[in-house]
Amino acid sequence: MQTINIHLADDHQILIDGIKTLLSTIPGFSVVGTSLNGTTIYEEVVQNKADVLVLDISMPEKDGIQVLKEFSKKGYPCKVIILSSYDDLKIVKEVMKLGASGYLTKQCASESIIEAIQVIVMGQEYFCKTVQNKIFDTATKNNPKTKAIPIEIHSNLTEREIEIIILISLEFSGKEISEKLFISTNTVETHRKNIMKKIKAKNTISIVKYALKHKLIKS
Repeated sequence: MQTINIHLADDHQILIDGIKTLLSTIPGFSVVGTSLNGTTIYEEVVQNKADVLVLDISMPEKDGIQVLKEFSKKGYPCKVIILSSYDDLKIVKEVMKLGASGYLTKQCASESIIEAIQVIVMGQEYFCKTVQNKIFDTATKNNPKTKAIPIEIHSNLTEREIEIIILISLEFSGKEISEKLFISTNTVETHRKNIMKKIKAKNTISIVKYALKHKLIKS
């Protein structure tokens, strides 16, 4: 198993200590550095060769947005998970455009951080449940085919896969889905392939039929 090197950046030592303790229980995870302000994060991440940076968006001296811009400009290949006290979708959209791979509110960090790291190192994006639900609700807002339809987790489908099925059935293209959910087109295509395999669909029409049969959209 290849070790995943993780750098933690937050202006509260108690939060860093809590996450560090949690991650230390996971085989293959190694916290290789920490930062309490934003000015030295880039240099420290490069020095300790971190694969993943967990970054508080409200850092002193240089905030998370500025740090992301520095990584984007200088090009060090590190996956970034944003931690924030806010679930404002404008902020989520901005940090994802700047190259972040995930977004967690601090309220859900303890229950989501392990899964988030595992997902992003595989090349996909990750949002905690609160943010993911808010993104999806915004994407389907005012659409009569999804109004008042609860998303239920089917036996072998994830909640994200259910969302993708619904959006495909609403005739959104892969590019449109990626834009609405703040994920890459590659991630959308990966989900599509997994969905088709799980529900034994041959094409998009089969996916739509599945959505109608299981009342994921209104006819």
